[in-house]
This record gives sequence, C-alpha cells and structure tokens, in this order.
Amino acid sequence: MRILRPLALLLALAACGGGGDVARAPSDLNDACRILAQQPSYLKAFRAVERKWGVPVHVQMATIHQESKFIADARTPLRFSLGVIPVGRQSSAFGYSQALDATWKEYKKSQGKPRARRDRIRDATDFMGWYMSLSNSELGIPLSDARNQYLAYHDGRSGYRRGTWRHKAWLVRVSGEVANRAEMYRQQLPRCS
Repeated sequence: MRILRPLALLLALAACGGGGDVARAPSDLNDACRILAQQPSYLKAFRAVERKWGVPVHVQMATIHQESKFIADARTPLRFSLGVIPVGRQSSAFGYSQALDATWKEYKKSQGKPRARRDRIRDATDFMGWYMSLSNSELGIPLSDARNQYLAYHDGRSGYRRGTWRHKAWLVRVSGEVANRAEMYRQQLPRCS
C-alpha cells in the first residue's frame, strides 16, 4: 500500500504534462505590447521566423490570433451525431497555428524536424513562416499581405489558386479582420519596450 500511493501520484502528475507551451493565453489580445510582455518567448519565436522566412511579426501575430487566440493546445470544435453523440472534431487542426495533420507532417519532413510540436510557439511560428513563404513563391502573395496570406493559409494554396475563398463571404470578412488586426499590431509594435 505504501508504494501504491506515491506511484499513483506520480502517474497522475505524468499524465498532466504535455511538453508543449504551458503558458496561458495573454489577457489582452488587442495590445501587441501586452501580449509580448506576458509571453516574452513569443517575440523570440516571431523574430526568428521574420529573420528566417521574412514573414513580419505583425502578420504572424494576427494569423495566430485568428487561428487559436494564442492558445497552445487549441482544437476545432467537436461534431455531434443526433445532437448529442460526439463523433470527432471538425478537422485535425491543432495548436497555435491550427495546422492540419497532413500539412504538419509535410512540414516536419521537409524541414527535418521530426520532433516539432504544434503546441510549441517556436515550432508553430516556424511552420507558419514555411507555409507563407511557399505561398509567396508559388502564388506571389507578398509576405506582408496579411489578408491574402490568410486566405491561402485557410483554404490552402490550391484552393487560393482556384479562388474557392470567393464563394465564402465569411472567410472574406475574416481575412479582412486579420488584415486589420495585423495593421493594428504593426502600429503598436514600435511602442513596445
């Protein structure tokens, strides 16, 4: 009995750990400076991506805001059968970047990062930089164009090329919101200490 209690406690504690970012989402998502003050690791990750891939910090921040509200383990809502029986999630999107399983697997393979995790800010932002740089090279979307980068991010590069987003009024509206938020963050960032 003496050994069972400590063993049970150890197992319970181990089950709680996930290895990703354990930080909570910032409290004021409308203030870039407060976000970065509350989570200094974010700025380090954003700047690394800006140096490596050329995606501006404000574009990264606006995209993460839209995708996950800076929640490390964000998931899409559950779907229900007969209104009450859970039958899975709406998609495999997960983490800060809401990367889908297949796209995340492609990223890890192409970048030689088998241990990358979607719930780690540095991996999630690097994924976004990789994806957006491909949208830039394949579709000609400037890395600073938050609106069109978001449309290609959401609908995929093939969907963007086909113009699938044109038939989704809600997505056109959301991409405008992402662009507005990116501009707000762009104006705020120089004032951050």
